[in-house]
Amino acid sequence: MRALLVAVVVAVGSAAAVAGDGASATPGRQAASTAASAASTGVVAARRSGPAASAAEPSAPVRYGLPVRGRVVRAFDPPATEYGAGHLGVDLSAAAGTPVLAAADGAVTFAGAVAGRRLVVIRHADGVRTEYEPVTVAVRSGQPVARGQPIGQVSGRHAGCAASCLHWGARRADTYIDPLSLLRPLGPVRLLPWPRGSSG
Repeated sequence: MRALLVAVVVAVGSAAAVAGDGASATPGRQAASTAASAASTGVVAARRSGPAASAAEPSAPVRYGLPVRGRVVRAFDPPATEYGAGHLGVDLSAAAGTPVLAAADGAVTFAGAVAGRRLVVIRHADGVRTEYEPVTVAVRSGQPVARGQPIGQVSGRHAGCAASCLHWGARRADTYIDPLSLLRPLGPVRLLPWPRGSSG
């Protein structure tokens, strides 16, 4: 920026010197005015295109909570291969009739039965889709929901659970992830000063 201002001063000074020669005074003033205007436009453009102006505001992170208050009876266990055995979600202990809550704000993308299983799928602002089964469905596809809002009740038996439970799954794009990891998002990272006298 300082170099740009110096260039403006030099351009104006040169034009003024030309103006002092007499016959070319008017063209000199016009040249000085043009140079100053162009440099000023460049300064304004540089200010507008700086990092602060072009930086986009980050979106607020999505806050997740448990859909039911129960212990984990079966953990997330992704298969070693695409068609291998595994468990694509977590099973949470929950008695029949327990209200199932939306884990975060979002919109219902599916509410119904698939191969005899009744489930609800919710898409969230960060692109994650959460799944809940087996449930009696209390919402409809396309309906917006808020974190903690009831979307159904535990109903039926999920394979792999010795007693009544809720299967909670999560996908990012087409990849299943551990839904419990959504409860532990990485917060702001702060660099702390190294303690004096410490050796590393």
